[in-house]
Amino acid sequence: MGREFLEIFEEWADSYDETVVGHDIEYKEVFSNYQQILEAVAARSIGHVVEFGVGTGNLTNKLIANGLRVTGIEPSPSMRKIAEEKLGGKAVLLDGDFLLFPQVKNIETFVSTYAFHHLTDDEKADAITCYSKHLLKGGKIVFADTMFESAEDYKQQIVKAKLEGFHNLAKDLETEYYTTIPFLRNTLEENSFSVTFTRFNDFVWLMEGVKQ
Repeated sequence: MGREFLEIFEEWADSYDETVVGHDIEYKEVFSNYQQILEAVAARSIGHVVEFGVGTGNLTNKLIANGLRVTGIEPSPSMRKIAEEKLGGKAVLLDGDFLLFPQVKNIETFVSTYAFHHLTDDEKADAITCYSKHLLKGGKIVFADTMFESAEDYKQQIVKAKLEGFHNLAKDLETEYYTTIPFLRNTLEENSFSVTFTRFNDFVWLMEGVKQ
């Protein structure tokens, strides 16, 4: 359920903010339009927000700036420490992950950026089912993450990364649990969500599910 990647999160903590602004050429396209992605997630969020994978608190800041109440869930102690310092107590940050998180009441939106791919497809389905039970009609799931239009598209991006010499990116694509839009669409619709997908770069789409 993503905890197997905790060591990677710890390693990324100190360099994450530099990576997202394009300082790492391998991941430049992955984080293209990063600020617009965060702003789009924040703009689509409502009410009391539970954010999974807070990381260093960049999305959290946008949510707070939009007047939203945020409960953040982050498994990495190093990431959580950086976020706490950045946010200065403006949000509650708790240890947890997409499937195991402290009980939180009156949730209106679940959000996440660049993290849902740490779950297998079965775990993603379990998570969406869980969130559906927490949300009333009109509640939302707003996730931005790397996902692909088809399994073939996914394979082509791995080949492209290798041809460009982006070996770290290729390794990530091969070892983490990236999924397809049809899978996510079907899973959300099966759990009483209407869903739209908006593309922001060659890798990242914003998925907005609204509980019906």
